Amino acid sequence: MYSYKITNYLLVFLIIFSLSSCKDKSDSFTEGAQLAYETSMVSKSLSEIKEDGKLTVITIYNSTSYFLYRGKPMGFEYELVKKLADHLNLELNIKVAEDIDHLFDMLNAGEGDLIAFGLSVTEDRKKLVNFTEYHYLTHQVLVQRRPDNWRKLPMYKIKKQTINDPIEMIGKKIHVRKNSSYFERLENLEDEIGGQIDIQLVPGNKTTEDIIKMVVKGEIDYTIADYNIAAINQTYNPILDIDTEISFSQRIAWAVRKNSPELLAEINSWLKKTKKEDFYYVVYNKYFKNKKSYRRRIKSQFYSKNEGKISQYDAIVKNNVEKLGWDWRLLSSQIFQESRFKPNENSWAGAGGLMQIMPATAQDLGIADITNPSENIRGGTKYLKQLRENFTKVEDSIQKIKFTLAAYNCGLGHVRDAQRLAKAFDEDPYVWDDNVEDYMLKLSSREFFSRPEVKYGFVRGREPFLYVKEIFLRYEHYKKLIPFETPKDGI
Repeated sequence: MYSYKITNYLLVFLIIFSLSSCKDKSDSFTEGAQLAYETSMVSKSLSEIKEDGKLTVITIYNSTSYFLYRGKPMGFEYELVKKLADHLNLELNIKVAEDIDHLFDMLNAGEGDLIAFGLSVTEDRKKLVNFTEYHYLTHQVLVQRRPDNWRKLPMYKIKKQTINDPIEMIGKKIHVRKNSSYFERLENLEDEIGGQIDIQLVPGNKTTEDIIKMVVKGEIDYTIADYNIAAINQTYNPILDIDTEISFSQRIAWAVRKNSPELLAEINSWLKKTKKEDFYYVVYNKYFKNKKSYRRRIKSQFYSKNEGKISQYDAIVKNNVEKLGWDWRLLSSQIFQESRFKPNENSWAGAGGLMQIMPATAQDLGIADITNPSENIRGGTKYLKQLRENFTKVEDSIQKIKFTLAAYNCGLGHVRDAQRLAKAFDEDPYVWDDNVEDYMLKLSSREFFSRPEVKYGFVRGREPFLYVKEIFLRYEHYKKLIPFETPKDGI
């Protein structure tokens, strides 16, 4: 159970931040205010997280941390926290923060256990959270446009039309988010250069890459970004100039609540070990070094931030899913599970097409060409509907979908065996989660598949067990990142 310590949380938070907004930037929290802030935090120990079986991670939806590409969840933070959750033997639950300004509020209010996002470690932030071991070092740079005809100009003329020293930023409008490390840096920089910078605030729902795009489009003249983020964006937008450094090296890390020492220690131990492995650097290079991959991804209509599409078969999925009454994103998740959206995919058992339909089943469903996406999805949804009719006694709609998916994967007979076993052991045969799914796993053991209730014998029960789980886990990603209705403007 959660140990909630949330009494007067909002009151304490408002008091602290009203005080901090009025104070001189050289001041810090008073000792009493700091204590009040820390005691207002939700408390959840590592053992309680493990008891729940779920690690809830707060992150940001952008082109490096977490996104969908061709139906697959990706991102530097996503790949790492997925491995962390596996290490802890926990299910990963991603919570997307719509407003970057509220990351620390969400964490300390208990909406997640960990912020997995590229946070600069600063003294002010260390009063709010505990940072993990740092992931990498970077520095902040000024992001600006080169002249429109920059390709035809010699470098010295380009330099004449751009800012090349922080001192030249005096009086210039620089757009950043209020609660970002960039804002803190600009405030400190004003002291260092002895002049005022015209700091313009951008809403917290704008990511760094969103603000960089504003520079590219000429909507604003300048912003600040971490060098690695600026550099990867420059590969797709060569008009950007990112050569003017405005900070020393900074540590980039994740964050946990200040009252989560066990979780912090566990993550740090895992990070130290993982950073010695090739996996860590392969993942880093994939998202921050592989410029060709980045350009291809950003230009793709199947990059989730572009057009809200999952695959090139979205229209076919939507046209056929009505007969099921399912969310089209759920059916898309199943298709990804079956074939990774490859219409010519064939399994070792002879199944083929997007929904991996067996030849005999295809013949029964009237599918002439199993590799034809329209025919395959039409036949696959028809088959799902037929299977669903066998679970009329399952009252819950989500549970009925899970039974249907399991039957699609391993056959109706094996699902019936698992239901009979569940009933024999006084479990609910009409609930998949934590009931029938457990007995599906047991059907790979002679102790269970040889019992009199079992008519269809051995089955690799782990396959349908994971099949259902993975489809629904991916569906959760789709729901977070892909709108149910594609916006009319295609954005």
